[in-house]
Amino acid sequence: MNNFVDSNDLSSNRNAVVQPLLTDWYQISMAYAYWMSNKCQDHSIFELFFRKNPFQGEFTIFAGLQECLKFLENFHYSDSDMEYLKQKLPETTGPEFFEFLKGLTAKDLKVYAISEGSVVFPRTPLMRVEGPLPVVQLVETTFLTLVNYASLVATNAARYRIAAGNNIKLFEFGLRRAQGPDGGLSASKYAYMGGFDATSNVLAGKLYNIPVSGTHAHAYVTSFSSLSDLSVRKIKKADDHTIEVDLVDRALEYRTQVAELLHILLEESNDGELAAFVSFAIAFPQGFIALIDTYDVLSHNPPFASKDIQFWSGLLNFCAVALALVEVGYQAKGIRIDSGDLAYLSVRARETFHKIAELYKLPWFANMSIIASNDINEETIISLHEQGHKIDCFGIGTHLVTCQRQPALGCVYKMVEVNGNPRIKLSQDVEKITMPGKKEIYRLYGTDGYALIDLLQRSCEPPPKVGTKVLCRHPFQESKRAYVSPAKVESLYNIYWKDGKICHPQPSLAEVRDHVQKSLTTLRQDIKRNLNPTPYKVSVSDELYSFIHELWLQNAPIGELF
Repeated sequence: MNNFVDSNDLSSNRNAVVQPLLTDWYQISMAYAYWMSNKCQDHSIFELFFRKNPFQGEFTIFAGLQECLKFLENFHYSDSDMEYLKQKLPETTGPEFFEFLKGLTAKDLKVYAISEGSVVFPRTPLMRVEGPLPVVQLVETTFLTLVNYASLVATNAARYRIAAGNNIKLFEFGLRRAQGPDGGLSASKYAYMGGFDATSNVLAGKLYNIPVSGTHAHAYVTSFSSLSDLSVRKIKKADDHTIEVDLVDRALEYRTQVAELLHILLEESNDGELAAFVSFAIAFPQGFIALIDTYDVLSHNPPFASKDIQFWSGLLNFCAVALALVEVGYQAKGIRIDSGDLAYLSVRARETFHKIAELYKLPWFANMSIIASNDINEETIISLHEQGHKIDCFGIGTHLVTCQRQPALGCVYKMVEVNGNPRIKLSQDVEKITMPGKKEIYRLYGTDGYALIDLLQRSCEPPPKVGTKVLCRHPFQESKRAYVSPAKVESLYNIYWKDGKICHPQPSLAEVRDHVQKSLTTLRQDIKRNLNPTPYKVSVSDELYSFIHELWLQNAPIGELF
């Protein structure tokens, strides 16, 4: 079953599973209790935020906003929804409540949010949702499920991009490891948003216009056992399709030459592997990439023994086929290594490419791609950099899409105001105390162009001004405070939903992807580094600080000693 509604506009594709019943049961229960209590017209304000950055880092990428807006566009309860709820709610539930639900839409909601793809931080409200209490409550779980995983994957992908640098390509190969088909599609979308270059997920490519990429599996290589398995041996020349060349004969001749150049015994190469490479090259002469580590061929050459024996068979056969392709007017693209010492093997492969480029006067041969896969994570990439690898592209799956270092972001959705009256949630854990009331968010920049601090203010306060000193305070620790004279002030909120429709231009996925990278450039390097990053500060104005603590004291119980 295809859960996605398809259209000619790829940006409008939505998951049909995302509907009002994609929620927790207690949201339905509360909606009924609100209705019974005549609170349906109560005006409420909720905020969506998280309390801690993921992956032991100090930044997060906000993602999932467009999916939330698509959900609001299609928010209504169907006839089958009504029938199901009638079966599950108590028999005493009056028909008027079901009529109330049947008529619900998101037309009375307002949604303010930070731009999708922005770098964000703990306690900063990513979204502010205003409207009738039951409706604002009913969208909670759906909003959380749409933002939590999306932001987690986008952040993970952004961290991989930072670790890899801008000159290395990143391919997402995670569909087969993802938490189900919806998880796989979301991972592909938000990994691309976070900075990956392509995906192996064909449906994600269609739905989201993401470049797709892939090579072949070990199974393709092992499906050939000898050169006699080849039913097609010839390939047409690129500039003259009337001329056919036997690619096997040419590859065998070049294999002998390359083996001599590299001091490799021909017995170390596998003919079935060569047959597979020839077959794949005939099928894809303009994009020939080969997986070169299938066979563990016994090495009789001491310098290459044990560490890379299977690698040399694959590399030898690849180079032979790549040189044969040159004769018919095509350029091979590169190799993929899926096992072994990736740093060492990539260096040896690059050395080999340079030798062949020099011998055969083919400068492009030296720069062919070396793709590495094999359970790669962020630390692996950092380590490979330290070892001086020669890899051009990483194919990353499991650690990216499952976010193994931290499988959940922990976004929450809390009430901060009802009917103009602020609400605060108290806790013995200070981190779980909410900041009451309707607020605005500003990002203050220093003279060096980097973001200094995020400032939360009450909506009734005037915004901070460039060059004017403003007192920024920690929301709960009295002694932590500082004056800031911003060189630039950025208001982070825009209104995205009003009067039942999206009211802010929606960027394409590629545009959000660009925004991610631009947003990250506003942070100092020490905030983005992998090891012991510097925390970014989120503060409140002096007026909001006083407001929080006054309300805290009003609501905190006074103990009594005996």
